[in-house]
Amino acid sequence: MTLGDFKSSPWARSHPVYRSSALAVAPAPEYANSEVLVAGLYRTIGLEGIAESVVPGNGRELDRNVARARDREQRPEGAALEGDAMWALLHDVLESPKLQNQSAKRFLQVSPLVGETAWFSGSARLAGNPWPAGSLVRRMVWLGSADEPSAKISWQALFDTLAVHDDDDVFARFLRDELAAWTGHPWGQGCIFPRVEDVQQLPAGELDGRAFPAHQFVEDLAAVVAAKPLMTRRQWTSLLEALIRMAAVAHVAWLCEVQKLTWACLRSALSGAAVPGDLRARIYPERLSYLNYGTGAVSELKDRTSTYLRARLGINAVLWSLEDAGVPYEGQLSSAEDVAALCSHVLAHRGKLSSVTGDVDDLAEGEARALLCRKGIGSNVMEFARHVLYQRVAANPILRGYDQGYVLRKRGPSKSSPWICAPGPLAVLVLVHCSLAGLAGPRSVHRLAQHMAAYGINVDHRDIARNDLGHQLRMLGLVLDSPDAESGMLLVSPFPAARSHGDRER
Repeated sequence: MTLGDFKSSPWARSHPVYRSSALAVAPAPEYANSEVLVAGLYRTIGLEGIAESVVPGNGRELDRNVARARDREQRPEGAALEGDAMWALLHDVLESPKLQNQSAKRFLQVSPLVGETAWFSGSARLAGNPWPAGSLVRRMVWLGSADEPSAKISWQALFDTLAVHDDDDVFARFLRDELAAWTGHPWGQGCIFPRVEDVQQLPAGELDGRAFPAHQFVEDLAAVVAAKPLMTRRQWTSLLEALIRMAAVAHVAWLCEVQKLTWACLRSALSGAAVPGDLRARIYPERLSYLNYGTGAVSELKDRTSTYLRARLGINAVLWSLEDAGVPYEGQLSSAEDVAALCSHVLAHRGKLSSVTGDVDDLAEGEARALLCRKGIGSNVMEFARHVLYQRVAANPILRGYDQGYVLRKRGPSKSSPWICAPGPLAVLVLVHCSLAGLAGPRSVHRLAQHMAAYGINVDHRDIARNDLGHQLRMLGLVLDSPDAESGMLLVSPFPAARSHGDRER
């Protein structure tokens, strides 16, 4: 692999140092919706040996088996339902709405209420080799944890909570047993821990005082896990799904920002500027803000993706140019200290890197459509962000209210109406619950605004009393109007019995 190979195919030829970085956008996100993320998580954490590519075929196989059993009035051993009842369960009771462009396609798509559904439903695509969406959630857990043991504790706790136990509601237990009987693939025979090479962690204290959605996600995950006994399986799964979809896009947006800032540091080194003593303040954003409540969101997502792609070209061009010049960078790229070492290496050999800036400009010009997010990686990242955050527009109008955990919704009923940042009821519910978890005493809506900011959603707490978010909080019974509170509104925990979980000072 040479610099010339990279220039001929810049997206497929990332440098090994870049590929192995803990700060790389990996796994590379493609199309997904919130249920694909949850189904992928089921496969990653508790379904051994099931590749994403075989899931659609498994769904077609199950559909054929159920149809055959319905026609012959049969059922497999251990099943309680006849074929016609099982058909109704899959196609009516558990049906997950297809998008408008999928209405003519025939495939099995169900709500991921229990792990057994992941064997036959919830892949990102119906053909080819879909990306492993569950690996993104696993990577967030490892990056957001303080160390390897605490990451494993969080992963095991999530596995235990995703499993259906004897104290779960009767429908969840019935669904677990029935799907296992029909598919022959029970879920959760044991928690699957990742290989060492599949996950990475940042050095201890690397991100103290900086914005870090993955860390907030790990804390909030514990709060959602603690709330499971207080609701039905369907309610809890919807809550978990709302948290994952919000955190996953925030995590990818944060990584894109880090890549942009890293490339800015390398550009400075190429120009001859001295390397600062502590790069933490230069490559990690102090606060992440990629969505503004009540305003359009698509252009901001596109701009952030475009700058990430240009930074990716630049970082790889530097690494391959060093290799081509005979002075390869031998270190890693997984911390501020590593970035400082690379910048120092570039500064020491900048005489051999005089063509890098021009090469990057030429690559950007040749890859203009990719940088505009019209094809390739840019288009995939945009597909991921949009479909995870958007309120799903179902092909079946009866199911138009199915998705309530969205972050972006249409401003109006028209097809041309812009998508704006306005989290749905489930997203608001999980934000309020997590913002109050482990706290004693009342908190104002300022606390909620701070928690939303941890996921890159910017809202002025002084506006909440007057905007749609305040109206939604009142409708859900999540606030008390109080003249003594800041903004006159005190948050009310939706699950007060879970507030004592993991008490901590904030």
